[in-house]
Amino acid sequence: MTKNALKTFRFVRLALMASVGFPFILASNAFAQLPAPAVPGEPAPSAEVERVVVTGSNIPTAEETGPNPVDTYRPQDIEKLGIRNATDLQEFVPQEAGGTVNLNIGNGGDGTVQFNLRGILPKETLILIDGKRVAYGSLSVSGFSGGPDINLIPFSMVDHVDILKDGASAVYGSDAIAGVVNFFLVHKFRGLEIGGTYGNTNLGASNEMGEWEAWIKAGTGDDKTDIVVIADFWERTGGVFSRDRDISSNGDFRRFGGFDARSGNFPGHYGGSGGRRLVPSLFFSANTPPPHSAPNAFTSPFYVAPSALGIGDHFSHTGTRVPPDGNFLAFNFAAFTPALPPGDRQVYYGSFTRDLCDKYLTVFADFKYARSFFDSSLAAVPFTPDPFHGVNGIDGTPFPAVGPSGPFGISVPIQNAFNPFTVGDTTIVINGNPVPITTGVRFRGLNDTGPRSEKFTYWDQLFDVGLRGEMGWIADYFKTWYWHALQSHGN
Repeated sequence: MTKNALKTFRFVRLALMASVGFPFILASNAFAQLPAPAVPGEPAPSAEVERVVVTGSNIPTAEETGPNPVDTYRPQDIEKLGIRNATDLQEFVPQEAGGTVNLNIGNGGDGTVQFNLRGILPKETLILIDGKRVAYGSLSVSGFSGGPDINLIPFSMVDHVDILKDGASAVYGSDAIAGVVNFFLVHKFRGLEIGGTYGNTNLGASNEMGEWEAWIKAGTGDDKTDIVVIADFWERTGGVFSRDRDISSNGDFRRFGGFDARSGNFPGHYGGSGGRRLVPSLFFSANTPPPHSAPNAFTSPFYVAPSALGIGDHFSHTGTRVPPDGNFLAFNFAAFTPALPPGDRQVYYGSFTRDLCDKYLTVFADFKYARSFFDSSLAAVPFTPDPFHGVNGIDGTPFPAVGPSGPFGISVPIQNAFNPFTVGDTTIVINGNPVPITTGVRFRGLNDTGPRSEKFTYWDQLFDVGLRGEMGWIADYFKTWYWHALQSHGN
């Protein structure tokens, strides 16, 4: 076979292999693209992962990331919102709920402004200054509700306020169940600022009230030292009383569609709700009603009962109409109570900061002195509850289920020389002897003691001195760490 024939034979063989091999290659590729048939078997095992919920952490995080949402109020925000004082801030904060104590409360107010976040209790809201707990007495925790008085932190010395929107007991402890309010004070200021505000009720009523605040702020320093001093003065002049405005001048709100909230504790009133009353001509009389002149108030000619229609008319035991006599039926306490009690406050503040070693060692000292005064008042003191009868009385027995007796007023023995009745409502046992008594005798020291005066004065001091520093000089790992050594004194 020649060389050309061998070449031709090789070409034919290659062509035959190509013509037979390519379809098999294409077929194998096509088969490879088809999905593999499912093989029945047991399902793949699933792993159970325990759920972990982090409620609080002290691990430092980036400034823009926080474990809980925070509302921040800066002086410019406070000014735009029309907030002038601590009472305005308390009333504006959405988290504030439930009963509140502030300077707008006359009956029951104690001259403090307390945060009551979520209506839990003021003592469950933690108040911090510069991120630190303060000494127990430095915010005058002595009010009725046991909450710190934020009125002692005027806005002129506040850099910003952070309000934690959720509870923080996991981080701060049980005193932060309701939340945290953090006041950051001014520690860096340059120059001199003198400011003030003044407002007046200006309603043309029988009494006007003015309210003013003035402050002076001064600061100096350099790149290593900061010194700030602030003095703040506030006063509410005169106050506004309930009697100064028609809508609040009387505790009987039936003319506005309400109810009669006046008191039954006043001289000459006898019995429970409604009861009976001395006729107007005998009120404060020294000689009437005569002692032991009638079996009881319902048969005595010296007592009248209110009209069943509740319109102010009164009737004697014979059915004779007695004309209305102003607040004859009940005592109008609104004639004595303040709606906006007068008060004043003075606060002095100073701050000193010195960097000794480029932020790695800083010495600081702060002081605050505050005095506040609040002049509330109430009507004259009444006799209530009964010191002789009832659960808390000398005999310890409950009040009778019937009759004019009740938890108000006092019990007077029939033998008393001034008792106008001869038959008792009930009998109590004193030293083993049954004594008939007249119960539900009301009294209030209108001419004896006059209106009660409730004057609250608080003196509060806070002094801090300490050292602090950053720890980034040790290693990059500690660049977000810092240390703090503080000596704090407050009373």
